[in-house]
Amino acid sequence: MIDARAVVDPSARLAADVTVGPFSVIGPDVEIDAGTWIGPHVVIQGPTRIGRDNRIYQFSSLGEVPQDKKYGGEPTRLEIGDRNTIREFVTINRGTVQDTGLTRLGDDNWIMAYVHIAHDCVVGDRTIFANGASLAGHVHIDDDVVLGGFALVYQFTRLGIHSFCGFACGVHRDVPPYVTVAGYRAEPYGINAEGLRRRGFPDEEIQAIRRAYKVIYRSNMRLDEATEKVREMAVEWPRLGVLAEFLTVPSRNGIVR
Repeated sequence: MIDARAVVDPSARLAADVTVGPFSVIGPDVEIDAGTWIGPHVVIQGPTRIGRDNRIYQFSSLGEVPQDKKYGGEPTRLEIGDRNTIREFVTINRGTVQDTGLTRLGDDNWIMAYVHIAHDCVVGDRTIFANGASLAGHVHIDDDVVLGGFALVYQFTRLGIHSFCGFACGVHRDVPPYVTVAGYRAEPYGINAEGLRRRGFPDEEIQAIRRAYKVIYRSNMRLDEATEKVREMAVEWPRLGVLAEFLTVPSRNGIVR
């Protein structure tokens, strides 16, 4: 399953059915699990672990040293889960010792061409990153988040579950769960109602999330007051609990508001 024109380091550990295309380079300390397909001209450096049934397209660079001047050659890591699609020219760097030393991409993500995921980022499951979206270092992306084409996310920013960022959006503050943001400097534009419908949220629950959004963004309450109100609403609508919890976690950049 390994093309004769590929270069695979003897210390790399590849499952028997992994496919490696021509002119790809697999470096030392790389582990790739069963069913993963690697196209031509892909470069994977270690320490990197890649799970099952991923598809990695041509000219991607995974596990390269972080683009951080503080990096001093430490053996930091990249971990990629299962069933991800990683399209052409995607770059994902390893972590740094200034954080946990780990960059991680979860399961079932759809990562489109020219996406960059920088050092120490943690990306959850079932996300969609459209062409040219980029994460600076130390960004945390929760499950089911969508980034539009050429969206840019500032370092140390968090994006909550089921949030949505429009195209060419500059995200410089945290985006709470369920919220849609857009604009050169991201501003809130309601909730991600269509995304929630596609993921099976009933209409009544979407309406409750919309009411919670209005509490946070249109009630003129202080953030702590709005958070307490959302926590009270979560007694009846438990999925609002993740929103209240997100708002109580200390934020380096503040939230989009």
